Amino acid sequence: MLKSRLTIFPKAVLLLAALLVAACQTAPVQEMSDARQAISVAREAGAEEYAAGELQLAVGYLQSAEEHLSKHAYERARRDAVQAKEQALNALQRIETTRPDKP
Repeated sequence: MLKSRLTIFPKAVLLLAALLVAACQTAPVQEMSDARQAISVAREAGAEEYAAGELQLAVGYLQSAEEHLSKHAYERARRDAVQAKEQALNALQRIETTRPDKP
């Protein structure tokens, strides 16, 4: 009897650990917000004219993140949201180097 309890205990601990890890995954709210804000700033700065490729990539990553978010695939959503923000920042850098200075 004691032997069967000893073999069940490690399995119970592993199951509990797996449940805790799954419960710790939360929606990437901050990352999604950061990506949306970065895209908005890039658009306002003229990305559609001066950095259309980077902006298009950013929007694509954001759409992918939103799809993953709706499926509760939070880690994939987080990854794509971070990529969306990075592409929006790349768009801003491109704008700085290609847009003629304002008078």
